[in-house]
Amino acid sequence: MPDATGLAGIGVSAGVAAGPLLRIAAAPALPPPVPVGDPEAEVRRAYAALAEVVADLERRADRATEATVAEVLRAEALMAGDEELRDAVREHIEDGTDAPHAIDAAFGTFREMFAEAGGYLAERVADLDDLRDRAVAVLLGLPMPGVPQPGHPYVLAARDLAPADTADLDPDQVVALVTEIGGPTSHTAILARALGLPAVVACPGVLRVAEHTRVLVDGATGRVDVGVDEATVVAARRDAAAEAAAVAGSSGPGRTSDGHAVKLLANVGSAKNVPAADQAHAEGIGLFRTELLFLDRASEPGRDEQITAYREVFRAMAGRRVVIRTLDAGADKPLPFLHQDGEPNPALGVRGLRVARRRPGVLTAQLAAIAAAAADCDADVWVMAPMVSTLTEATEFAAAVHEAGLPRAGVMIEVPAAALRAGDLLRAVDFLSIGTNDLSQYTFAADRMCGELADLLDPWQPALLQLIAICGAAGRETGKPVGVCGEAAADPQLAPVLAGLGISSLSMSPRALPAVRAALARHSYAECRRLAELAVAAPDAVAARKSVL
Repeated sequence: MPDATGLAGIGVSAGVAAGPLLRIAAAPALPPPVPVGDPEAEVRRAYAALAEVVADLERRADRATEATVAEVLRAEALMAGDEELRDAVREHIEDGTDAPHAIDAAFGTFREMFAEAGGYLAERVADLDDLRDRAVAVLLGLPMPGVPQPGHPYVLAARDLAPADTADLDPDQVVALVTEIGGPTSHTAILARALGLPAVVACPGVLRVAEHTRVLVDGATGRVDVGVDEATVVAARRDAAAEAAAVAGSSGPGRTSDGHAVKLLANVGSAKNVPAADQAHAEGIGLFRTELLFLDRASEPGRDEQITAYREVFRAMAGRRVVIRTLDAGADKPLPFLHQDGEPNPALGVRGLRVARRRPGVLTAQLAAIAAAAADCDADVWVMAPMVSTLTEATEFAAAVHEAGLPRAGVMIEVPAAALRAGDLLRAVDFLSIGTNDLSQYTFAADRMCGELADLLDPWQPALLQLIAICGAAGRETGKPVGVCGEAAADPQLAPVLAGLGISSLSMSPRALPAVRAALARHSYAECRRLAELAVAAPDAVAARKSVL
């Protein structure tokens, strides 16, 4: 391809695909403001538009074949139906603003608040923009934003992708995703991995590529070749089909070619996700996110409701490991019933296990519900706490878990302080689980929504791998499990490196399991150790990735 030029971004979902590039349609433009003659009628019109957006998102969630996509869509629907948002819309209309401009202004206010809050809320800014566009489109009688449907395979390019953009993606048409902004933990990255699509984010210049230009996307290296010839496109599709066939044939427990075990687990948010985990031959659940039960609640879920939700997953995973994470909430994942005050830097505030400092009863009640749910089930239930930083926190959490009658207590490694003292922590708890998303953010002092810093959040960064290596070595020395449940676990190229660093389990979206299983099976454990040494010794993430590919 002598005429091809290259763009560089961050590869967030491995695989190679090629095809003509198409873009998502532009957001609807607001018309000039008009006088409001009947404020109540205008409020009803605005509320009806928001309700239509909510209904559309819920329909898309019901149709979604991937549980991860469905969960994200339902979370977005909750945002569109938020009472505070509706109140803000009403206030603008009562001040004389017409419905489209009132919705635009209300979403704009929330957008500023979320962006300033940073962390999890900043990651939802793209969702707010998408909801605004959809509601305005309804009011103007325009089609809701969506992806092209040309009837042939193509590469989808956008500034960023909202969850609703990916809900109806047809894998027979959309063969890869490329966005101008975003990072390894953005929704685009998470959903691309869930859908098994090659994806590159933080790729400046992609929106300047003329539509229908043939491009080749490498989701591992982050390279996007522009202007490739038809022979290259055909070859890429042939190779992708061969790789997909090889991956689809993988089954059984995770292990290297010489039999070294690396347990392959699934991330779930509820019992609805378990069938997908079973279909992918998951060996258990490595991350059961319990916060989905608490979202958008004015009061804490009751004991019986919690027991029912946990028991459904435990029974579905009878005979297998289920690692359940206690409530991961706080200043940057605000829950109404916690009534938390604003903080100057939410990402460094009271979140995860730290909530128990203010509301110890929430943790005590949750542990009691988990214990009750586990009592009449055959699942091997392990319990871990998020955002643990010190040995004291780990020791106190382990005591609370055991006091509740649960046998295995662990902690998540999400801050460098915990990683550096992994050996001490493993003398107090039974296992560690590394959350690479937050560990990257805190290690490099880089907000996950800052596109300019997305390269720092690449899971191939040697400093991050070195922290993982410290945890893996502590696990080997103590004979206790150390897993990875962050998005890095879903990278097939990185899986052998993580195994070589001493990681004993990888937990991910079920869709990613076959490719990771196949990648591990192609390497001996000695090779994994060698690749890990090369990656840690590399000067940067790009060199680390190249050293093992």
